[in-house]
This record gives sequence, C-alpha cells and structure tokens, in this order.
Amino acid sequence: MKLGFNSAILNECTFEEVIDYAADNGFSCVEICAWPKGKAARKYAGVTHIDVDNLDVDYIKNYTEAKGIKISAIAYYPNALDEDPEKSDYYVAHIKKCIEAASKLDINMVTTFIGRNQKKTVEENLETMTTVWKPIVEFAEELGVKIAIENCPMLFTTDEWPGGQNLMTTPAIFRRVFELIPNQNLGLNFDPSHFVWQQMDYIKPLYEFQERIFHIHFKDIKVYKDRLNDVGIMATPLEYISPKLPGLGDVNWGQYVSALTDIGYRGYAVIEVEDKAFEDSLKSKKDSIKISKNYLSQFFA
Repeated sequence: MKLGFNSAILNECTFEEVIDYAADNGFSCVEICAWPKGKAARKYAGVTHIDVDNLDVDYIKNYTEAKGIKISAIAYYPNALDEDPEKSDYYVAHIKKCIEAASKLDINMVTTFIGRNQKKTVEENLETMTTVWKPIVEFAEELGVKIAIENCPMLFTTDEWPGGQNLMTTPAIFRRVFELIPNQNLGLNFDPSHFVWQQMDYIKPLYEFQERIFHIHFKDIKVYKDRLNDVGIMATPLEYISPKLPGLGDVNWGQYVSALTDIGYRGYAVIEVEDKAFEDSLKSKKDSIKISKNYLSQFFA
C-alpha cells in the first residue's frame, strides 16, 4: 500500500506547498482536492489544489514527478443527486471535468460521493442514481478512469437529515448500485470510521467487495457512549461521535490492515484528517498528519 493524505486539511496551502509537504515527510501520494473555485457551504469542502477549469497538465506532472509524489485521486465530494436540478447538473458537470483531468494527468482515479436526495427513499434514490450516474461512469470508462465512491452517509448535522446526502452507505446498497451499474470502473473509497458509528462490521465488506476497493481512507471515529446513552441513535451523529486521528478512536487498525493484506490490496491508503482537536492553526494541521503517519508506520515498511 502507498501511504498519503487528503489535501483538504491543508486548505491554506498552495498545490506546491501540499506536494512539498508530502515529499518532505516521506509520503508516497496525495489525494488532491479539485473543487470549483469559490466557497463551499460545508466544512472540508471547497478546497482547490488543482483547478480543473484551468489545467496545466505538464506543470502538474513535472512538479509531482520531481518531488517523487503520486496523486492518488482527484477528489471532489458534492451531492450529485441534489433535489435542485440546477445544482445537480452543476455538480455532475464538474465531476466530468475531474474525470477528464484525471485522464489527462494519468491519475485515472476520481474520489467522490454518489449523492442523495435526503427527502426520498433509498429505492427512489437508486432510480435517480442510475439515470444520473450511468452516463458518468460510462464517460469515465471511455477515458480509462476509475470512480471510487466513499461510504460516508453525509448525515451528521440537522441540515443533512432525515436521509443524508450520500446513498453509498451500506453493503446492501453497495450490491444494488453495482447491480444497476455493473461497470468495473465503479468502486469504493472505503473508510471504516463511517461503519463504526453505524454499529456495522467494517471488516467483512473488504472481503465481499475486494474487487471494488479502489482507494482507502484512514480516518478514525470515537463514539462517546455516555452521550449516545443520553441522546440515542436517532440524534444527529455529531451529538455522540467525533472524527479522530488514526489510533485515537474506536477502529481496530490492526484488523483493518490485516484484512487489506488478505485481499491483496496494493493501492493508495490516504489519511483523512477531520479531528477538531488539530484545527487551531496550520502547524496543528500539519502535526496531525505527522502524528497519523507515525501511528500508521507500524503497518508500512
């Protein structure tokens, strides 16, 4: 596996500074954010380290090659199934730009969400998903690009309830999505932390969907039992959970990495920092990546 980090945590940094940081600290790769220029409504979004509207292919290739850093994926995580057709169309158009950029840069991977209309049922969303995503997946397939969907429910705050803003959240839904869009370039960006707070097995899916595991996130989560006992599982999750650095939460990383070695996973494994305890300064953010790497180094040569 090739260890890297998602660039969203270094939102103050330029593309060059992100790549330099990765090279200077012994990383192999970076999952690079490519949101449209401008502010985004939610946290960890709206970060543009590669501008796909003004793509300088030779410069990006030359810079990363000179530093010995691979780009694991072009990262853009919108809600492509937004109930507002205008927003959905905009997000889809930018996803396609990211796909084109991934092809031109020989990265050949885009990490994203399926999206979801939070006011509709799973079945209704699956129907919309097929209509919206089949052309996207086929477009990516023509360009030789894989699409890795993260298994995050996007169901953390009151504005994301009742259904959340990402459909790809459970093995049952994974199966349905892959049945409806069987193209082999559609797979998963698997993050175990999202299964922990849902009280689900995060090891078994690695075996069942091993052919669809395209990209990996290392992010931990801590469930505060006293808070959960007070508010219950029907509360918004951030009332009883908190994202943490790897090793500071409830994920059993030894079991997780062991399963990855069982299935012969040799791809990119990317630290995703969303730990609020390390957000007070750029130095703290950079330290959080180093701390994560130091913990995870036990699993990497």
